[in-house]
Amino acid sequence: MTTPSIGQAVPDFAAAATSGKTFRLSEFKEKANIVLYFYPKDSTPGCTTEGQDFRDAHEYFQAADTEIVGISRDSLKSHENFKAKQSFPFELLSDKDEAICNLFDVIKMKNMYGKQVRGIERSTFLIDKQGILRHEWRKVSVKGHVDALLEAVRALS
Repeated sequence: MTTPSIGQAVPDFAAAATSGKTFRLSEFKEKANIVLYFYPKDSTPGCTTEGQDFRDAHEYFQAADTEIVGISRDSLKSHENFKAKQSFPFELLSDKDEAICNLFDVIKMKNMYGKQVRGIERSTFLIDKQGILRHEWRKVSVKGHVDALLEAVRALS
């Protein structure tokens, strides 16, 4: 499957989500825009700050008919703990087999303590109500990211 480009439809996908749900992209068609944010690991400093920023702006995204969905390779159990501890009002998806990570091409070689490791490159994708990829942010810097994303969401309306 090829990575969707800006202006192209995003192929439907499904993944196990927190709260015992299964997330299916197609279920949001015509209903809501989707902010799909990929992050490296639950409960790490940058990922916690990013999630908190999304949590704190959640009502503004909701007012713009936009759902926030976080995704990493962590287990559902880890996600449930992270979500509860941080009071996230949005779902987290577990992509242990990396199928969605590969679809969006977010698995990269990274340096960690001087060693090369495969990991998720912090990335965010904005998908409109018709399932079209409208924006992508790669190599995301957490500071100010949610504000920039909210501007892009509001511009869709």
